[in-house]
Amino acid sequence: MYKKVILVAILALLVAAGCGGNKDRAGQEMTESPTMQGDGTTGDGTGQAERPDRGDVERRLMDAMNRMQTVYFDFDKYNLRDDAKRALENNADIMRENPELNVKIEGHCDERGTNEYNLALGEKRAKAARDYLTRLGIDAGRLSIISYGEERPVDPRHTEEAWSLNRRDEFVRN
Repeated sequence: MYKKVILVAILALLVAAGCGGNKDRAGQEMTESPTMQGDGTTGDGTGQAERPDRGDVERRLMDAMNRMQTVYFDFDKYNLRDDAKRALENNADIMRENPELNVKIEGHCDERGTNEYNLALGEKRAKAARDYLTRLGIDAGRLSIISYGEERPVDPRHTEEAWSLNRRDEFVRN
């Protein structure tokens, strides 16, 4: 009888200690890896934050870049229109949500004018966008500019519609 009491006590201790399975205090089955808590820790008692998967970060940044809006300009101008300011405000919001995202602003022109003139105008357009983004609180160190002038038209036709599409700033991941 003494052996039975000891055996029952040992079994009770084993069950109480959780040796019967990998369960939490509520009796729920636990997963192999700790899950992220609302405070950014893993909830496993270590207090360490779970590192995001590199693929997840890349997908998030690609999604952010896909939401960046192109800025358009009037003929022979580099001042920002109201629609351009709204697009830049959207782009600033995206950059605030993704602080590791660095962006290159590409200035483009239509085919009218000399190569030298269009390169200079494309640079002024890219600088106008960069300056507006910095006024919105984006660190200038996260922004770079380049001008392609008329060399990379989005629409190769020789029409006013095509030219209006080619007078733009595009935003690419840097």
